[in-house]
Amino acid sequence: MDRSFLKLVSLAAAWLLAVVLLAGCGDKATSAAHTEAPGGLEVTELRYQGSVGAVTFPELAEDLGYLSPLKLKFIGTTISGPQDIQAVVTGDTDFGGAFNGAIVKLIAAKAPITPVISYYGVDDNTWSGYYVLDDSPIQSAKDLIGKKIAVNTLGAHHEFVIKEYLRREGLSEAEIEQVTLVVVPPVTGEQTLRASQVDVATLGGVLRDKALERGGIRPLFTDKDLFGVFSAGSYVLTNKFIQDNPQATRKFVEATAKAIEWARTTPPDEVRARYAKIIKERGRKEDDSSIKYWKSTGVAGTGGLIAPEEFETWVNWLVQDGTIGEGEVDGRRIYTNEFNPYRDGGELANDNGKN
Repeated sequence: MDRSFLKLVSLAAAWLLAVVLLAGCGDKATSAAHTEAPGGLEVTELRYQGSVGAVTFPELAEDLGYLSPLKLKFIGTTISGPQDIQAVVTGDTDFGGAFNGAIVKLIAAKAPITPVISYYGVDDNTWSGYYVLDDSPIQSAKDLIGKKIAVNTLGAHHEFVIKEYLRREGLSEAEIEQVTLVVVPPVTGEQTLRASQVDVATLGGVLRDKALERGGIRPLFTDKDLFGVFSAGSYVLTNKFIQDNPQATRKFVEATAKAIEWARTTPPDEVRARYAKIIKERGRKEDDSSIKYWKSTGVAGTGGLIAPEEFETWVNWLVQDGTIGEGEVDGRRIYTNEFNPYRDGGELANDNGKN
């Protein structure tokens, strides 16, 4: 028999076997995801990534009892919002969070995800600054040409803010390309700056306050200077997860929203004590010293309600940047407040999202 024909038959058989195996795996995944759960929920647990030395709002919600009977399953840590939401798309996690601009880019790339609740942002107490040493010759945007700026990840909050600052200060695109962004874990940003390995360090929240307490640095600009008070990032779920698990989706959003409001309305000392307790009890061998600098949630909308401009701003920015096309993404239609318990009575109840 002709060898090419045998090879073709062999390939066809292998392909058929692969299809059968994948179908079997798919059945197992579906049955596992829909194991009967208490409380009328479709699933029993949600997989997620956390942050070293920090407490996320879903983690707080679980500790406060708001998430029950759902449970969280920690699979690792991340310092990158884009990586966190990509893990949701690939099915490695059930939810993840990132800067809204990064979410817009992923949706423009046809990722089947929907933002469901805001989880971080900028207010009078919570914001990020871009710091230089006191004796640094850098005084303006022009001085950043040929210099290095430390950021936690590329393609997210800090890259957008830095480029916006440079553009507002009149730098050309060619000059902006000469400003180098260096990925540095946030916890080592200050050390990297003081060792003169970078010229500017991005410092926010507790890391910023710890650095300022030690002195010797000054801000060149801040994200609050540029954009004011706003929610900057959202948690996302895949559209399939929402469709297959509406009750679990509602429970997750509801619990996270209640945790945000608990942190917003509870005395800061009590919030800090709760965070320290959570970090100690989860046993990940973390340093919780930064918790004492916690000041506020930074979330603008009640219970993490999403406002249209929190996506429209970055859609317009990406269109202007040439990253996405005009009309490619509608910032008012890509998110939902449907599952948020504060929707009807909240200040953003009449928004035009996917309601």
